[in-house]
Amino acid sequence: MVRLRYSSIAKLVALFFVVFFILPSFFNLYDSSTDISDFNDHPRNIDHKRLVENNGQLPNRYGENPENIAIFKEGVLGNYEPVLEPRTGPGEGGVGVNLAPEEKSAAERTVREFGFNMVASDKISLDRRIKDTRPAECKYWHYPESSKLPKASVVIVFVNEGWSTLMRTVHSVINTSPPELLADIILVDDYSNKEHLKEKLETYITRFNGKVKLTRTTKREGLVRARVIGAEMASGDVIVILDAHCECVANWLPPLLTRIAVNRKIVAVPIVDKISWQNLEHKSVYRENMRYIGVFEWGFLYKEMALPPFEEKTGKKFSDPYGSPTHAGGLLAIDKKWFFELGGYDPGIKIWGGEQYELSFKVWQCGGMVEWVPCSHVAHIYRGPRTESVHPPDGNPHQTSINHMRLAETWMDEYKEYYYIREPQIKRLDFGDISEQLAIREKLQCKSFKWFMENIAYDLPKKFPLPPKNKVWGECQNVQHKVCLDVRGAGFGQPIGVSGCHHQLGNQLFRLNVEGELSSGEHCFVSDRSIVKKKFCLNYEGVWNPTGEWQYDLDKKTIKSSKEKTCLTTDGSNLKLEECDDSNLSQKWDWKEIYY
Repeated sequence: MVRLRYSSIAKLVALFFVVFFILPSFFNLYDSSTDISDFNDHPRNIDHKRLVENNGQLPNRYGENPENIAIFKEGVLGNYEPVLEPRTGPGEGGVGVNLAPEEKSAAERTVREFGFNMVASDKISLDRRIKDTRPAECKYWHYPESSKLPKASVVIVFVNEGWSTLMRTVHSVINTSPPELLADIILVDDYSNKEHLKEKLETYITRFNGKVKLTRTTKREGLVRARVIGAEMASGDVIVILDAHCECVANWLPPLLTRIAVNRKIVAVPIVDKISWQNLEHKSVYRENMRYIGVFEWGFLYKEMALPPFEEKTGKKFSDPYGSPTHAGGLLAIDKKWFFELGGYDPGIKIWGGEQYELSFKVWQCGGMVEWVPCSHVAHIYRGPRTESVHPPDGNPHQTSINHMRLAETWMDEYKEYYYIREPQIKRLDFGDISEQLAIREKLQCKSFKWFMENIAYDLPKKFPLPPKNKVWGECQNVQHKVCLDVRGAGFGQPIGVSGCHHQLGNQLFRLNVEGELSSGEHCFVSDRSIVKKKFCLNYEGVWNPTGEWQYDLDKKTIKSSKEKTCLTTDGSNLKLEECDDSNLSQKWDWKEIYY
């Protein structure tokens, strides 16, 4: 009897162990959507694994308010999801508008003036509804009630914008935003001179009963400064920056505000769709079931790459927000107080160019995060061939380079030298006083750029490795014929040549690095039998390998192809590769460094 009693107890203990410990690991009895990687990204663990692995140095994406996270409920329509009636009319559903032959001449004039086909745009309702390009599961996310979410002020800067594209942006923001979450829309007119943007605009926006506010600059300030002016006027807790030619996809705002409600130091970035400047067709930019992050190459050209595999595993759902080193710049949401704690945009960054990197670097390095939010989609019109300039007539032609220098000198530490390797001609430009920006960095105890590269942009060097030093750079002039190497407008796969030296750099600015790569900007040059042709520096896998075939002999002044075993030669009109001859002056080249 005793043996039987102990045997029964042992069986009961074994059964208890199997039911409560073994089976859940196979069948996920407690949470059908979790796995090991899910626990690493669950608010109960607050990024514990990555914080431990990085000595607590990574930002906490759950902030101080993990209770405000969005909740996914399979098959249960989200609490902010709109119930929409069907609409018909030109352009509805994001369909493009086709013009009659007799309208095309007028359309081309509007493209030259505004960068968009305003004839097509004017045929489309200001209240049109574009297609829903979000992942299907986005409809089942439930966000905090409005009392727990911050209110948004949408800042829209414009200068000489077309009427219908500007007003459709305003209508779209209002039509797709829960009214209780939208504090106001701030229109900042950066010194427009178009008649339709004067009294007509002031009268039109009165229909919104104060929800839309208009301010005008007294001189051309430039996009960056004008955004700060709008942000200063904002009454909302969160500043949402949009370009003046956007349309919002349904339920775009709550996902952005939720991330900031969870962690006020998150910059929430919507996924940007494309609207055609030719016919206003709306479409998704990205491949289905792919997620991307914003990065940069070392000349600060904006690039994107696939989300790193480690980051792919951190979310429970495909539509979960995820970190990105940077973003394209035109569309974002940021807590107003946090924005100004960071100093807003650097006031020395003028007009436009580089502001997205400056904001991204200091957000990450000073304890915040930049996140892309897959359930927030905003469509943007990328301009066509506009010929009417909106740049200030007295603006510095090198302002974008100065902007980049300021952010490099403030935030990039020793990594700034890689920018100067990529853009050596700018090194002597005056980038102004950055003492205020350095003081902000010191006050906020911001981390190093090395930390940023190792923890946030750690995958970037796989696609854009740190560039080797330049052996020679600048203007490359032939000793005998006194002509210079010149890209001469070559397309990819086409030969480059020579022309008279103009000493203005541009298409005559070349770099030859210590690893043998001959390049200009982001384009590289390779031999093809007897010619030198242009190619994209990235290989077929989209990766840059900064090595090449070219050898410059400082004594002989020859440029030799190790691939063809021939030397760069010119007759004064054409560029070709011929058998090397040390006595041939038409194979000798002088490099002269030229600075802006």
